[in-house]
Amino acid sequence: MFYLFSCFLAGLLFMAFPASGADASPIPLCGVVEGFYGTPWSHKNRQDMLEFCGEQGLNAYIYAPKNDPYHKDRWREPYPKSQQKKLAELARTADKHHVELIFAISPGQDLHYDGPEGTADRKIMLKKLEAVHDLGIRRFAIFFDDIKGMTEKSSVDAEDARNQAEFINEIQKEFRAAHEDVPPFIAVPTEYYYEDMVAGKNPKPYTRAFSEALSPDVTVLYTGNGVVTEGISDRELEQADGLYGRRLGVWWNYPVTDYQEAKLALGPIVNLPKKEELPALFFNPMKHERLSKIALATGAEYAHDPEHYAPEAAWSRAIKEQYGELAADMELFASHSQRMENSWAHCGPQDAATLRREMDDLWKHWAAGGTEAELDWFELRHRFQAMDDAAVHLQKGLPKDIRKECAPQLNLFGELARADLQALQLLQMHRSGNHPKEVKKLLAKLKEKNEKFTAHQKTARISDGTARDFLVEAIGYVETGTRKTNGR
Repeated sequence: MFYLFSCFLAGLLFMAFPASGADASPIPLCGVVEGFYGTPWSHKNRQDMLEFCGEQGLNAYIYAPKNDPYHKDRWREPYPKSQQKKLAELARTADKHHVELIFAISPGQDLHYDGPEGTADRKIMLKKLEAVHDLGIRRFAIFFDDIKGMTEKSSVDAEDARNQAEFINEIQKEFRAAHEDVPPFIAVPTEYYYEDMVAGKNPKPYTRAFSEALSPDVTVLYTGNGVVTEGISDRELEQADGLYGRRLGVWWNYPVTDYQEAKLALGPIVNLPKKEELPALFFNPMKHERLSKIALATGAEYAHDPEHYAPEAAWSRAIKEQYGELAADMELFASHSQRMENSWAHCGPQDAATLRREMDDLWKHWAAGGTEAELDWFELRHRFQAMDDAAVHLQKGLPKDIRKECAPQLNLFGELARADLQALQLLQMHRSGNHPKEVKKLLAKLKEKNEKFTAHQKTARISDGTARDFLVEAIGYVETGTRKTNGR
């Protein structure tokens, strides 16, 4: 392996491969962490992603699939020969594309720290890493995130933290002593987001003990203020760094959708630090490997120049490069599937923000009527027709594997466009007052469609707050004379 020492940070040294086809990133380690829950990527997916990372100048890939039993639940067991062969192939593919393949393991669920059992587990861990090293992998990570029982307690304690940190220290020290080609480890603590690390303004006992006990050359990853957040400002990163007494790396949970699989995250990476230095940055993707590339390409552009990164421009470039003649249609589709939102996750640009403003303009003018209302109506008809056309073009033109990844959402996209065109027709008929029977018939039809969309939200979501809401708003207006929202 040929490493490029691209950046020195206070007290830390990180190796990075030279970027292939792109300038080296000022972030020493930057790439993908396959760390989502659910069905792991296939071997073919991983090989394709490693090639993509090389093309984009992303120099690292963490292998950490949550549902790989030998990564987590059965971590003590060696990989079967068939999977060892695949890991060795991945290591060769990574080398070929100048990407550093990082093997992660999550032993925290049942790891022993003390006594004969603790000694045995340390030996098992070293043997496991040795076997992976023999396959051609040279960097390693130990994760203690999402441990059942421990994360459900009111808080983990300082003893938990010291045990974990000392385990990492001992494994790293012994393993690196035996292998000069192995750089410092990467770690994820149990308290891995800022709001879980502090009580008021002070670090919790776990975070204080873990940060103090952990070897200073280990790179710690955190996810921001929460698990899935709007972003990380320079000030917020500085606060987190201060808490740990070291520069923290970032595990960024976009475009991952394992907590809301009905939605696709097809927007750009947004709201990451511009001036504060990062030692490492990893993007957690969707289970949909091909569709994840839109956001990941924008992440690569961010990583190469954080201060001057322009999300919208990077996003348009990524779609143009990846979809060619279908770029305009794909950009329209993707613009309606960017925002990830639930009670605890808040990330990504608003779905179809321009269309939402145009809808608001129509509602502002519709009751009074006049030229502005008519112009707004015609503009929305043009927009909804463009959505329907894009859905047809993509269903016909997308490669089979990509079409399979987005089939439920793409079908819904076309259905919503056609329903919203009918909603516009309903509004026009209702205003004229000349077709009461037709209005009643169309209203019933659209209410039935709305119930269908609501019933299928667990399998497909798109255009939340925008095209999805317009149908609800139009139905409410015709029924009550006022605009109703869909929970916004």
